[in-house]
Amino acid sequence: MRQALPSQLKEKTNVYLRDLPVELTDELWKRFEHALLPLDSAGKLGVVLFQFPPWFYPGNEQRDYILKCKEKLPQYRIAIEFRHNSWLNEKNIERTLRFLRDNNLPYVCVDEPQGFRSSMPPLAEATSDIGLIRFHGRNRDMWEKKGVTATERFNYLYSEDELKEWVPKIRELAAKTQHLHVLFNNCYADKAVVNAGQMKLMLD
Repeated sequence: MRQALPSQLKEKTNVYLRDLPVELTDELWKRFEHALLPLDSAGKLGVVLFQFPPWFYPGNEQRDYILKCKEKLPQYRIAIEFRHNSWLNEKNIERTLRFLRDNNLPYVCVDEPQGFRSSMPPLAEATSDIGLIRFHGRNRDMWEKKGVTATERFNYLYSEDELKEWVPKIRELAAKTQHLHVLFNNCYADKAVVNAGQMKLMLD
């Protein structure tokens, strides 16, 4: 892919999607779709997660891009995770949830550190027949720290009380959806496994 870049892009440290020729963008989508095929063929693929960065703000262009992602993968279900709370602020929450519902796009509920400008609230909402919850941990010291690894950012072990906060929310989401995925992304050592086991016992 790098060899196929126009000469003026080969010299750049960062290359953005908007700068790529259409034929290269199409090739990237083709390769991404091809990479999903083994999981799909084995019956292991639930949904394809599209996690948008903190600088992806609400707007018509952004909503159009989300629909383009869905269009590019017509045979798969995609789910949408936002990383900036402007999508759910007082001005935008109704429009955001309606947009997802109207287009049958699952909203990815998250648990993450609060108190940052980008912090997504721990909203439990179903916008499709599939529900997802991702537990990122609550490591405030590392959440927006520059230069840290993903492992350091998600180094957090939930307490039982913190997990219990989600039990009624999970039950409510399960009643509203046909499939509900509860994922622990606090991927440091065995912390995700420990917390997932605790949550399973609480739900049982």
